[in-house]
Amino acid sequence: MTQAGICILIAIVAYMAIVIGIGYRFSKKNSNADDFYLGGRKLGPFVTAMSAEASDMSSWLLMGLPGVAYLSGIADAGWTAIGLAVGTYLNFLIVAKRLRRYTAAANNAITLPQFFSNRFRDEKKILQYLAAIVIVIFFVPYTASGFAACGKLFSSLFGVNYQTAMIISAIVIVGYTMLGGFLAASTSDFLQSIIMTIALIVVVLFGINAAGGLNIVIDNAKELPGYLHMFSSYDGASHSAVSYNPLTVFSTLAWGLGYFGMPHILLRFMAIEDENKLTLSRRIATVWVVISMSVAVFIGIVGYSMSKAGALEMLEGSNSETVIVRIADLISRHGVFAALVAGVILAGILASTMSTADSQLLAASSAVSSDLLGDRLKKNGKSALMAARITLLLIAVLGMILARDPDSSVFSIVSFAWAGFGASFGPVILFSLFWKRTNRFGAMAGMLSGGIMIFVWKYAVRPLGGIWNIYELLPAFLIACAMIMVVSLATPAPSREIVEEFEKVASGK
Repeated sequence: MTQAGICILIAIVAYMAIVIGIGYRFSKKNSNADDFYLGGRKLGPFVTAMSAEASDMSSWLLMGLPGVAYLSGIADAGWTAIGLAVGTYLNFLIVAKRLRRYTAAANNAITLPQFFSNRFRDEKKILQYLAAIVIVIFFVPYTASGFAACGKLFSSLFGVNYQTAMIISAIVIVGYTMLGGFLAASTSDFLQSIIMTIALIVVVLFGINAAGGLNIVIDNAKELPGYLHMFSSYDGASHSAVSYNPLTVFSTLAWGLGYFGMPHILLRFMAIEDENKLTLSRRIATVWVVISMSVAVFIGIVGYSMSKAGALEMLEGSNSETVIVRIADLISRHGVFAALVAGVILAGILASTMSTADSQLLAASSAVSSDLLGDRLKKNGKSALMAARITLLLIAVLGMILARDPDSSVFSIVSFAWAGFGASFGPVILFSLFWKRTNRFGAMAGMLSGGIMIFVWKYAVRPLGGIWNIYELLPAFLIACAMIMVVSLATPAPSREIVEEFEKVASGK
């Protein structure tokens, strides 16, 4: 192994040791399953904000977004980033406080499925079971993809066997999550957001210098038709601009709707110690999201100029997503300190993947142990905590089995998992919090129709092309909203007890 490779390995191993240490530290603070899955509602505003965003962004921020910008310019990446930034702000603004208050009022619900069941007094717990099944369907394969992404990173960097690298990565993620639960995952996500920020800053500054300066970067981008336009994108095959119509823009912005239904993000709102501190969390999260996504998009543009200058090879197709990895490799060739910095950058990519995988792992295991099997498990603290940890381990093993093949079909599910949660849970969350006429029948109809429509639109409607070629989250979200309203109005109104609790929460008392 080269000197640069050793320095990179040292930086990554040091990072992994730190997150394991975080897990050990918080392991003593979990006395029951409530602490394990929601941290006893003790999160501070900074950890709430940054852990929510780190668990959301995943490797998409450091790989996917720069890759899209590298190939086609700022339109695709830009409108997606704008939609996500607006979604982040609105989620913190209109959902966070009321969800924190309502989950505490609704018999102290510690998971989203429990909240749905308690909110609508669903004694048969059909809503709870249905929501738990949705979480498992979308999160187990998603977690597997996180394990696989870590394995591929290690395999490509150090030439080790993919499966060995994947299993080692999964063991680290499972280790600190199983030890410390929600508090460990949230704290490590906070650390991971810092590392991701450092990676973005170092890469963009080095890249601009390697490309010949900021003016050169801009001039090279201007030479490509549509590359720097928000209403057209660059098509590398035809070397021409492809126009964006309003429907395409609106469809891309719809990514922001997904935030209203993301369990691993909504759990952060539920876990904050003081709901009044969510205002500070909103400001921190929004500023970080706007800056980090802007820098990530710009890195793609800088990467293209580096390729044109000969510092990088020209990247095609999915290889464009490795632009930050390749820039980190260039940095590592400038001495021991630079190699350590490159290790931090690559640890940032690893961190972005781990920060999502740990949250998904917790959400999927809570759906099984607490929501599906909760009535069959003992309720006392130690037994429930042990069951939670065992379930998390079993979910992780299943994820590793699914991730054993890097080309597994599991990765096709990841592309619409965001839409699946957004359409299944987003409308139900919004109507549960803001429309007192919503009843359990409407909530069930919305959850089912939203989830089913994701599959229908993705595989049956969208392939038709033309006006039907829009992101499946948008039509599925709208259909779910309509179903909630129609079914709720067509069935008996909520009981007086439910309405009074709603009004109490809405008044903030």
